[in-house]
Amino acid sequence: MKALLLFVACTAAAQSPFVPLESWKAAVDSADAPALAQLYSKTARVLVGKEDTTLPNEVRYWTGLKASGVVGIDPKLLEISADGDRTRLVLRVQAFKGYGALVASMTQVWEKQPDGWRLTATQRSDFRPDPGRKLPEPAKPNTRLYPEPNEAPAELDAAAAAAARGGKRILVVFGANWCYDCQVLNTTFHAKEFAPLVDDNFVVVHINVGDDGKENNDLAAHLGVNLDKGIPALAVLAPDKHVIFAQRDGEWESTVKIGPDDIRAFLERWKPTKTPGS
Repeated sequence: MKALLLFVACTAAAQSPFVPLESWKAAVDSADAPALAQLYSKTARVLVGKEDTTLPNEVRYWTGLKASGVVGIDPKLLEISADGDRTRLVLRVQAFKGYGALVASMTQVWEKQPDGWRLTATQRSDFRPDPGRKLPEPAKPNTRLYPEPNEAPAELDAAAAAAARGGKRILVVFGANWCYDCQVLNTTFHAKEFAPLVDDNFVVVHINVGDDGKENNDLAAHLGVNLDKGIPALAVLAPDKHVIFAQRDGEWESTVKIGPDDIRAFLERWKPTKTPGS
């Protein structure tokens, strides 16, 4: 999965509702063009894909969805980062039209101004059919799933120590909070049909590749993981960090393409061998 990003994220913000986003959603749901336009700075930069568009066009797009039959707008917050009066959101926007599910990607940059929060930049895709997944999806993505990229060495050391104590292996997952497939994989590992298998055999550590996907590439290369094929990307290590398995061909980068049987087969194959009586 590739990032749809405009700006570099700053310090991680607390995982809590962002009130201006709720106002944006309410204006879209009610097709209230004046209320929606009021949430944007007059000088906001608005992109559709990589192309600039005008603010009036963007307001018409969102407020016209209801009339076109698109309903149930649900902007799921994948990542939130703040730097002073500036907050950046990465969203997966879900909706429905007729009997089909739709999805769009969006990045919003909000700045606190004297008269309230205003959108100063946005970038989005158009809605497209959501192919759906056989794996469980998060009702509320975890915006703190992946620690800051510079915490990777300490996170890996802690996982190695825990694996040694528990007679387990280390399951390294390279990814990012903005990566919806990474969120789906994490939800799957915590689902009731997989949690015992994961918890009994692995210590899971999440390694953040950053907003541009370039952070911790040296660590991935050291472990033999090819991040050029996308994320999530996995490795399985012994407690001494010896590499047992390293993903090289992007096998896990799309949770649309894998199902429960694939997850179980992977976990069963790479779990530690238990000696009788252990």
